[in-house]
Amino acid sequence: MPGPLSHVRVLDLSRVLAGPWAGQNMADLGAEVIKVERPGKGDDSRAFGPPWLTGADGKPTSEASYYLAANRGKKSVTANLSHPDGQALVRELAKTCDVVIENYKFGDLARYGLGYEDLKAVNPGIIYCSVTGFGQTGPWRERPGYDFMVQGLTGLMSVTGERDDVAGAGPMRVGIPIIDILTGMYASVAICAALAHREKTGVGQHLDLALLDTGLAFLSIQGMTYLTTGVVPGRIGNTHPTIVPYQVFPTKDGSVILACGNDNLFGKFCKAAGCEHLAGDARFAKNAGRVENRAVLEPLLNAVFATRTTKEWVVILEEAGVPNGPINSIEEAFAEEQAIARGARFDLPHPFGTTPMIASPMKFSATPVRQDTPPPTLGQHTDEILGAIGMSAEKIAQLRKAGAI
Repeated sequence: MPGPLSHVRVLDLSRVLAGPWAGQNMADLGAEVIKVERPGKGDDSRAFGPPWLTGADGKPTSEASYYLAANRGKKSVTANLSHPDGQALVRELAKTCDVVIENYKFGDLARYGLGYEDLKAVNPGIIYCSVTGFGQTGPWRERPGYDFMVQGLTGLMSVTGERDDVAGAGPMRVGIPIIDILTGMYASVAICAALAHREKTGVGQHLDLALLDTGLAFLSIQGMTYLTTGVVPGRIGNTHPTIVPYQVFPTKDGSVILACGNDNLFGKFCKAAGCEHLAGDARFAKNAGRVENRAVLEPLLNAVFATRTTKEWVVILEEAGVPNGPINSIEEAFAEEQAIARGARFDLPHPFGTTPMIASPMKFSATPVRQDTPPPTLGQHTDEILGAIGMSAEKIAQLRKAGAI
């Protein structure tokens, strides 16, 4: 069954992660996504290894795991954007597309005649999504931006990590490039919204997505805490600023996460754990009291959790209906029966054998996502795509010889 965006064609001029992540979402939703890459080298992330995909012969291939993570379902075309013929080729492709995604620095593509106004001239209804570090306006618009630096710049790292009085304290980067990925997600939502608007009005538009804006928006509750109180939040490790207990506790052989999001759940936990007296204590009966008396309650709960193993606690708390869980390794996470039941990991045939994939979390009852095409090898679809827009084999050969593709 065709996906919800099966009528949409996307020209993906982006590299590395934020832009490609949005392009992969479009492909999962059924869109035809044409990824334009530099001849010879391709997307920068193709070189972000090791680790590399393991081939059918058991040896590492030239396909980086990083690249494979964000380019499923696309078709790869090579074009040299610094070559006039390469630029003309992209403009020709843009005529046939609904959406363009790009993450070049501010003004770079305009120098090649590939900016929004240039492509709007050949396709008035185009939706042109620009993803940059700092946006299309403001004094920093020409600065390059990277996930790590934006995690620090926006304050995210200031609220991530152990508090100052604990060993190992200090600002900490999130373990994945979360700002890049979230910007790609916001870009996906913006593109879908712009497509819906164009469906009604026929009008395309320029979308301006910035890592900085995403990082600030991602502060959410912590950001609002500062804006409403003037108090600057700090690092609190694996605890929650306004809910207790909602944290990690050491067990007899490891650790377990306990998430009592309300007073009822705290009562259920205390009954299951054999410490009902804590739920009846006026200091701990209500969440506000537990937050105020966190320093008193935590040692008492540490003593309770130390009496059993992690597996024992998971069974006890599951039976009691109390949210909990172990801290898994990534291997353990994919091995969980629920992850297997949901199809979180699957395999696709690949020119080098097969490649494992992480499934899209989007699930539709009527228009399922499309995840049947592996990330393309460099230039894999150049002849196919150019032939489809009417270019002869002779012309394609000429462009290749000239270094335009």
